[in-house]
Amino acid sequence: MFNLPRLNIGKVSLLLAILTWLSLLFVDITRIFQFVNGMAPSMSPEISYTLEILFFILVYVFYNDSLQKNENTDFLNMIWRGASTGLLALIVAFGVNMFYKMLGETRLAQDPLLSNFFYHVIFALVSIFLISNALLWRHLILYQKTKKVVQQWQAFEVLLLVSMFFVYINGNVMDYSFLFGLVFLGIFSATLSINLKWIPYLTFKEKWKSILFLSIIIASTSYLLLELLSYSDSDIAFVNLTDSLFLMGLSTFVFLYALSSFLVTLFNLPTSSVFEQKLVEAINFQRLSQSIKPGQDENQVLDILVDSSMSASYADAGWLEMVAPGNEKQILHERFIDAQIRSEITELIERTKPFSDFSWSDSDNLSKKYLGKLRHPIYQSAFIVPLVVNQQTIGRLILAKEVKDGFNKEMVNIITTFVGQACISVENYRLLSDAIRTERYKEELKIAQRVQRSLLPRVLHHDETFDICGFSQAADEVGGDYYETKELDKGQYAIIIGDVSGKGTSAAFNMSQMKGIFHSLVQTNPNPTEFIEKANVALGRCLEKNHFITTTYCHLDTNRKELRYCRAGHCPTLYYNAKSENAEYLSSDGLGLGILRNSQYGRYIHESSIGYGPGDIFLMYTDGIIEAKNKMGVEFGYERLKSVLKDSHRLAAAEIQQYIISQVFDFVGETGIPDDDFTMMVIKFHS
Repeated sequence: MFNLPRLNIGKVSLLLAILTWLSLLFVDITRIFQFVNGMAPSMSPEISYTLEILFFILVYVFYNDSLQKNENTDFLNMIWRGASTGLLALIVAFGVNMFYKMLGETRLAQDPLLSNFFYHVIFALVSIFLISNALLWRHLILYQKTKKVVQQWQAFEVLLLVSMFFVYINGNVMDYSFLFGLVFLGIFSATLSINLKWIPYLTFKEKWKSILFLSIIIASTSYLLLELLSYSDSDIAFVNLTDSLFLMGLSTFVFLYALSSFLVTLFNLPTSSVFEQKLVEAINFQRLSQSIKPGQDENQVLDILVDSSMSASYADAGWLEMVAPGNEKQILHERFIDAQIRSEITELIERTKPFSDFSWSDSDNLSKKYLGKLRHPIYQSAFIVPLVVNQQTIGRLILAKEVKDGFNKEMVNIITTFVGQACISVENYRLLSDAIRTERYKEELKIAQRVQRSLLPRVLHHDETFDICGFSQAADEVGGDYYETKELDKGQYAIIIGDVSGKGTSAAFNMSQMKGIFHSLVQTNPNPTEFIEKANVALGRCLEKNHFITTTYCHLDTNRKELRYCRAGHCPTLYYNAKSENAEYLSSDGLGLGILRNSQYGRYIHESSIGYGPGDIFLMYTDGIIEAKNKMGVEFGYERLKSVLKDSHRLAAAEIQQYIISQVFDFVGETGIPDDDFTMMVIKFHS
């Protein structure tokens, strides 16, 4: 299949319009030639009327297509297009007049063929000018269009189309029916001419230009129509082209809309500056609303605030005074003022009412404004607006003018609005920054959680003579509890549980240090006392002064069925004796690691040992369990833990652990989890 080229309506209609005009010229010149040579007329006037109507339609199609392709053209350029078309037609018509004046009374000046040619040229230019301007007016009329206005314009277009064919019925301008139709079109044109909503959106400079362009259109419409009518009154026009009701009605519409636009624009000139100022204020308000974006800071908002406020109040000088870290005052975004004069004004403000009433600590600054006179050789009035974010005064905007009482109510209101919006933007930025920091902190905590989980053992060393299981849960995202085991030799095991003072990432960091010390020291297979003393020395070099670690270190010998242990300030181990069916806490004196960092520490450490039998249980835990509180503030406590272990002693080690945890959660109830990290290890012996 062949792809046919897309038809260019504009070019085709322009070409056909030119051919139609040449045909109209040929027909009318032929009619004159026959008349001059005494020949019988062979062409009826209806042929000229038909070609005239066709020419109107083709010109309309051409300009309508052109406007649709350039629909984003601004108002001033649109009016200039109409004025330039009229100016061109005006120059041609004036040139023709000058040409005939130069010919004077010569024979050429009386030649009907030449006169008829110029008559058709003027007719074509007038038609092009009027049709193009009518379509331009349509674009302006339908700006901010409503259904009613659209319907009015559509009705007017239908009337203009009907008026084209009126020439077949009546060909006399002076006929009453023609005059009635012209008056009706004039009334319709006047109704459409009140749609001038585009004028207020012109700037002061643009309004002056539009007045000039509209003057050209008004003058062109009047002169060209009179020029065309002057040809029609002569003997050379055998077919009077100006008898067209369409052409006369269109000229009335173009003239009335241009005149109406001219007068309204002229009367709007005094208020243009006010409208422009309001428009600038609206734009500045929008800039303040949209000024916070990712990657930017509040400094940009404050910069826009100063510019917008000075523009709205016509201030001669201005600056921002902000609270810097350390509660110091910092000057930002100075405009049109040097440091010396600014210092002079600041000193005047501090001792002049009402400015001296300003207080940085006033929580009610949000609703206050400070406006008054200054006794300064240059600046006679000032205006101060506090910047308040989250009920805290973060700064103040100071504006100064060289005239007394320079700030009126409108200025005060708009500047207050600007400051309020700027404060909202600053608050939004700070909230956004806090949210980003929080999100970054959460990501770091997730990493810390993964690291901490990797520090706790997945498998606890044991043999067939006993079972052991461990559990740990942090009160915060990360905690400082630690437990681990190490097989030292066949039947020989090192077991440790610890609790780092504090919570969060610092506790988790100290926990990792404890893990490293454990793995280093157990390589030498120390007894519990040696381990605790060496761990205290090692931790004393890396722990901060206000940090310490409580721990219980055990040496389990399954060959001798003996547990040797040393407690460094940690919770006492709970031991259940299956033979006596009794539970007791294994107390042993000890001081937390890092509390005393000298050679005297060993005096506070005591090693103990205990034998065990089948079914016996050792429960090692941190203080988060016994200190867990219910909603009444009652702690879970040592006795309750002892009772729970007794109730579950027949269960396997893992089941005992799960039972104790469930009892702690049931006790805590709605509070969710204990206030502190809690960790436990359950050891149950089979033989």
